[in-house]
Amino acid sequence: MANEWIRGGAALGVLLMMGTAAMAQTAPAPRVAVTKHEGAFNGQTVRYTATVAETVLNDATGRPAAMATTIAYVRDGVKDRAQRPVMFLFNGGPGASSSPLHMSALGPYKRTPAPPGDRSGGGWVPNPASPLDAVDLVFIDPVGTGFSRPLPGVDGKPFYSNAGDAQAVKTVIQAWLKANGREASPRFLAGESYGTTRAATIVGISKDLPFDGVLLIALAGEVPGREMPYVVALPTMAAGAWHHGKIDRAGRTVDQVFAEAVEFARTEYVTALIQGGSLPAAEKRRIAERMSALVGLPAALIEEKNLRLSKNDWMFNILKDRTLRTGLLDVTVTAPLEPGQDGAIDDPALGVVPKRAAGAPAGPPPSPAAIGPAPSPAVGRYLTEVLKYPASEPYYGVNFSVNAAWTHERRSNPYEALGAAMQADPKLRLFWAAGYYDLTTPAYAGRYVLDQAGVPAGQLTAAYFAGPHGVYDGEANLARFNAAVRAFVTKR
Repeated sequence: MANEWIRGGAALGVLLMMGTAAMAQTAPAPRVAVTKHEGAFNGQTVRYTATVAETVLNDATGRPAAMATTIAYVRDGVKDRAQRPVMFLFNGGPGASSSPLHMSALGPYKRTPAPPGDRSGGGWVPNPASPLDAVDLVFIDPVGTGFSRPLPGVDGKPFYSNAGDAQAVKTVIQAWLKANGREASPRFLAGESYGTTRAATIVGISKDLPFDGVLLIALAGEVPGREMPYVVALPTMAAGAWHHGKIDRAGRTVDQVFAEAVEFARTEYVTALIQGGSLPAAEKRRIAERMSALVGLPAALIEEKNLRLSKNDWMFNILKDRTLRTGLLDVTVTAPLEPGQDGAIDDPALGVVPKRAAGAPAGPPPSPAAIGPAPSPAVGRYLTEVLKYPASEPYYGVNFSVNAAWTHERRSNPYEALGAAMQADPKLRLFWAAGYYDLTTPAYAGRYVLDQAGVPAGQLTAAYFAGPHGVYDGEANLARFNAAVRAFVTKR
């Protein structure tokens, strides 16, 4: 779900030329804030400049259409900027701001927890795990998220598609590099969730903008077919069953259970599914019993489902004896099991659907369009109070209106384009991070997508975490995640 510039008063916003027409009107002046800071990261005292600013984006006719906001942290006192890496980061959704990567993972400050269901609570504290000692960070909020908005009277729809979004974000990156004299710096691209699709798409359209490395967190990729969607989800169900004590741990760690489930899924399980109706009854029963020992559901239910467990089958049955269901983004999160749940936007780990009042009748969850933009007031206060950004409108942490309006173009597989780019450039490296407890983008699904896309194994760094969709959740995961990112960007 992650986020330029004015120096000496000169506007450096660069225009997105989605067509060849000249500008038909003057662009509005980009807002900007530049502040100086000092923090301790990785045991080092680091002075840095924070810049929050807008880039003007044009439509196909050359008219200003939107403003994209970026939040940049650049280390001061660096003698040779050409040797200093810079990373561009964004989250996903579509319709999510950069705030999770920015203020829960990699930024110099991190959000403090708010009470469950309270999106306006919490504050911020220093994040000593941030890799700012080693790499400059530029968070990008795509149009419709954060403080980024279509201009008044302009329809943002052209930005709400795979291609339009990727081109806009690419242009923001090029603008920042040029404005800050950083074209020669090592550069990295980091995306989380749908942001992994955006990152892969940008690489595919950027022969004129090469990257040294790409970081994909909670990879969101399609796993087609009649068998593979069930195969890739099973190891995450096993990890969740381990967490909730619904299987015999037998002294095994979650890492060991996950690895065991992957081995079963890619051998015996997929072989059984491929056989379909020709699978002998005794073998079907044996596979169901083996699955039961891994994922914690009764073998009879698994047989009834023809060995094909949907995510809802697992979420709504694993804790049914406790009248609970699990989350999707985080299977360790629980909520009351109630009629009418759809297993998507009512995810308790997402926290955007209000809890039903005691005694209130059950009804269907609201649609994304009905929820609309969901502000993140704490992030907005940080940007306006600490970084002095002159904004009075709400900061949208996630905008479900954008999500509902999105055009998902599936003409090609962006990860295949990424794999081809890596094959063509042996120096292009990939970092991939996945959480065992993420059933939205299961860890084994990410590995399957990368393997099928032709990503060279020697150029891939994989990191698994005992965490949810946001793999950096929890102090131990946060420290390990940031250390892994730091090691990746500083490797030569």
